[in-house]
Amino acid sequence: MIRHLTLLLFILLGFSYNSNAQFGFSHEIGVIAGPIAFQSDYGERHDLKTNSGNTGMGIGIIHYLNFSYRADCNCYTPETYFNDHFKLRTELSYNKTELQHFGKYVEGKPSLGKEQLKAMRGSTAISNIGMQLEYFPLSIRRFTATSGSFGPFISLGGQFSYYNSKASSTIGPLGTPLTTFPKYLTPTDGRPYGFSTEGGAVWSVVSSVGTRYKLSPLRDLMVDLRFQYFFSNWVDGLNPNPAIYKENKANDWLVWFNVGYIYYLQ
Repeated sequence: MIRHLTLLLFILLGFSYNSNAQFGFSHEIGVIAGPIAFQSDYGERHDLKTNSGNTGMGIGIIHYLNFSYRADCNCYTPETYFNDHFKLRTELSYNKTELQHFGKYVEGKPSLGKEQLKAMRGSTAISNIGMQLEYFPLSIRRFTATSGSFGPFISLGGQFSYYNSKASSTIGPLGTPLTTFPKYLTPTDGRPYGFSTEGGAVWSVVSSVGTRYKLSPLRDLMVDLRFQYFFSNWVDGLNPNPAIYKENKANDWLVWFNVGYIYYLQ
């Protein structure tokens, strides 16, 4: 699947370079990396230990279409609001998170249910490819021409993701009353249980806020805080039957804080 996503990225980049020849865009490439907090069915909602415990790391490569500058003639494009305030970002990224239950449901006086929850382990590895339209409230031209300046932005876009989730227990195979908390033994969404070890494809919506810092005419540093919402509740490998367990009302989502380095292609 990674091979297919990489091929699709190169196709998109090839299209953008052809667009450059026809319409006069310029290009930027970069790398990003940083920690991820995965919000899932593991742990207690709005619990600090859950939010700090179910974390992972993500990495990615990014490409930008810069509408304000033409690399073919080393000149600016016609000055329009769109050209001076928007960039199109293409991205291929990968992240992995280890998951387990935290919070009040595994704390306090020991019981079979608490031990079952404490013993559960999960993980999800996600490969993403997609696009975002970034909006810069301040002038892109002015930012590009001024070393030491900041270029804040917000973005919105979509991604296609392939996930590989795993679910297990340290006290034995899941799927029996001795090892598995009752809510996860109930059939859900065509699966025999409320847990699953599987791979699958899913769409997601992505939004972020961040800023660039101009290191030099051709180099930027970027920080970016992202929210990614998946249109599935199986990305983490858990999905207690929502018709019975009403608290299971949200799909999986994550927050990713990343730092990036961007280089302008001439």
